[in-house]
Amino acid sequence: MRLNAKQIAAYTGGQFLVDPIDPSALMTGVTWDSREVQPGWLYVALPGERVDGHQFVEAALRAGALGALVTDAPSHACALLAKELGAAIIEVPNTASAITDLARAWRGHLHGRVIGLTGSVGKTTTKNLVRDVCAAYGSVAATKANQNNELGVPRTLLSADPETAVVVVEMGMRGRGQIAELCDFVRPAWGLVTNVGESHIELLGSRENIACAKAELFEALPAGTGRAFVNIADDFTDVMVERARLGERAVAVTGFTGHPDAAAREAAERESAGCDQAVWAEDVALDAEGRPCFTLCARDAADHDEGALFATVERVPCALALTGAHNVDNACAAAAVGYALGLDLATIASTLGASVPEPGRQEVIAARGGFTVINDAYNASPDSMRASLATFAATEVAGRRIAVLGDMGELGSFAEACHKGVGAAAASHPIDRLICVGELAQHIAEGAEAAGMDSARISRAATIADVLEELDVLLEPGDAVLVKASHFMGLTRIVEGLVN
Repeated sequence: MRLNAKQIAAYTGGQFLVDPIDPSALMTGVTWDSREVQPGWLYVALPGERVDGHQFVEAALRAGALGALVTDAPSHACALLAKELGAAIIEVPNTASAITDLARAWRGHLHGRVIGLTGSVGKTTTKNLVRDVCAAYGSVAATKANQNNELGVPRTLLSADPETAVVVVEMGMRGRGQIAELCDFVRPAWGLVTNVGESHIELLGSRENIACAKAELFEALPAGTGRAFVNIADDFTDVMVERARLGERAVAVTGFTGHPDAAAREAAERESAGCDQAVWAEDVALDAEGRPCFTLCARDAADHDEGALFATVERVPCALALTGAHNVDNACAAAAVGYALGLDLATIASTLGASVPEPGRQEVIAARGGFTVINDAYNASPDSMRASLATFAATEVAGRRIAVLGDMGELGSFAEACHKGVGAAAASHPIDRLICVGELAQHIAEGAEAAGMDSARISRAATIADVLEELDVLLEPGDAVLVKASHFMGLTRIVEGLVN
């Protein structure tokens, strides 16, 4: 962003408690973490359950903040410091709402294409791939890490400049109406839904309800000029397309799929008949480390032939640095965005191949003990658990495969069945040892046993310390350990313990 103190006060309905020394000075960034403040930024004092951001206004000013948004009047010493440094202190009714107000106003300054992105699984990985592909088109601003909530989404918009070519906004949700609220100020021109899975089923009750909530992104796209990117192998895509009335509103559709299954491919071909463009993968294979290589394919509406759904097709080879066949879907989603931007397939394939995973997302770490740790502990859902196990099974391992799986959250009354389903999936793969940690994860153990896994290969652990103690005795050079659970389980401590 590039806004002066007067603009910020006007956009947020604020009033000056301390006037800036230079009202025309532009603030070029925003944060609510005083440790992140850079010279020229705006600091937002957010109240919290444990820590109140108002306690750190002075620290933010000393770090170079040109202004601070507050709901409580600053101390006399803090006000004097602000005057001395020439910084503004602006009182607003609600600091969290003020961030959204700023983003709503700043959206009107952005000239580039804003792309909204959501889905049950793979949002952050797909967002990173889209970001990397779009960088071959022009300047890009994108959601940092997984800051996809009511604070992170406006911050993403505020991180863009007016001349930024593409803004990629990842949107998370826990219930109906939340994506619509985000879209109200993001105003996406294009929208991408990775898939409809079982994440958040606790609050929404069914995959159909989840699809309707995700469809809010497509409903927000502008009639006549918008573009929707749909997973043509997902069985709830039709629900979203119909709910958003894409055809009726003349919203263009680009279909994508990376699913190697023949039946899914056949269904995808039928679905793609209604797409203006289609991007998909053929000949998907995994190397010894579980990294996919495939043929990236695309066709345009102008090439569409009634007699051959994929007539006049462009094809280029593509190899990913990411692991797992499920990432072919994510790569094809990103390729679809690049293709719609007009990038050639060879450039798209090259940028996809150069993209690397974020820490905690199938991050492969060589430990000093001669074994390998696969850190996938950032988050988990039933779909991502199954995908991670399949990737682990396809990876070449000199020793034994050991899977450490923990609780998955936000499943409500479905939790027991979903965890047992993950256990059954684990039993279907060549897993030498399954360690289940947490209360819900005990159902993973039950599911694995019921599906035929030898109980001698299954361990039940109550704490992270228990897991580390078992692994300390169990691990040998050449072994590989997969660690995965929902973020609240904190299984990154297992990774840190193994690596350090």
